[in-house]
Amino acid sequence: MNSNGMRWGLGRRQGRCNSRMLVMSVVLLIALCVLLVVRVRVLDGMLEKLTAQVENLTRLTVQQRDLMDRLMEETQSVMKDSAVVGSLEKGAGDLGEDPDSREEDPDFQGEYEEEEPDAAHKVYLTFDDGPGTNTQDILDILDEYDVKATFFVVGESCENNEDMLKKIVEAGHTLGMHSYSHDYSELYASVENFAEDLKKQQDYLYEVTGVRSTVYRFPGGSSNRVSDISMKEFARYLDSQGIRFFDWNISSGDGGSYLFPAETILENCTSAIGSHSTSIVLMHDVAAKTTTREALPEVIEKILDMEDTVILPITGKTQPVQHIKWQDEE
Repeated sequence: MNSNGMRWGLGRRQGRCNSRMLVMSVVLLIALCVLLVVRVRVLDGMLEKLTAQVENLTRLTVQQRDLMDRLMEETQSVMKDSAVVGSLEKGAGDLGEDPDSREEDPDFQGEYEEEEPDAAHKVYLTFDDGPGTNTQDILDILDEYDVKATFFVVGESCENNEDMLKKIVEAGHTLGMHSYSHDYSELYASVENFAEDLKKQQDYLYEVTGVRSTVYRFPGGSSNRVSDISMKEFARYLDSQGIRFFDWNISSGDGGSYLFPAETILENCTSAIGSHSTSIVLMHDVAAKTTTREALPEVIEKILDMEDTVILPITGKTQPVQHIKWQDEE
């Protein structure tokens, strides 16, 4: 075979080889495209699922917020329409024991202080769920305005804040009880459970501060819908122990998960005071309630500027505001 024939043969084989490589490249490219399409479709499916989950979570969040708003509206309605200012006609809290023995007890808090000043509007600032990281700031603000308040503390919150408990008492504020555990399911499971929790907290506060508290606020208030047992049973038990409970008829609105701006807190705390002779204002003393702390100076200033209005701590002379009627009819 001459040289021209050899070159022709080699060129033909090389052409076939190039054709095979081209075909293989095309096939590989098609395969990669198919894999890419499959991957995109898988990712699209995952994205659709994630989008659906986000939409579902968003819907649940909105539903929960709506539920919280409805509960708050119902609570406000209860406070406006059903709150009862209690009577002291039976004596200093109807303690069920000899008052003289209480007067001789220097550690007994809240039942035999001197008479409260006369005023058309008496306002009691109360702080639930503390002590916490905001407590010192709250105490400093109260001291700046020479105002006394009431702290309904939670026993478990006190365990790492015992110094703050002592500061509350030393500053002349009233130390109230808000349960030891704040665990609704355990606390309201039975009167026995409630009694055990109450004793644990009262004894604990006495050991830390030397003060035996005699004022109480139910977690969720006496009108809560969590307890399967009538709240009257727990109210009667407190009464049997010489302890009075205090609900509220003015709420700052800071009890929910939504953080109201300070301006809203101010409006909520002060707008209805003129319509009450006794105003017990509900606020919260926990780390997340930063706007409550921010609003407090203006709340105090606005109240102090009101005509014939005083700010007082809860004492044995304070008319209790209670959401339920629990005493037996005489």
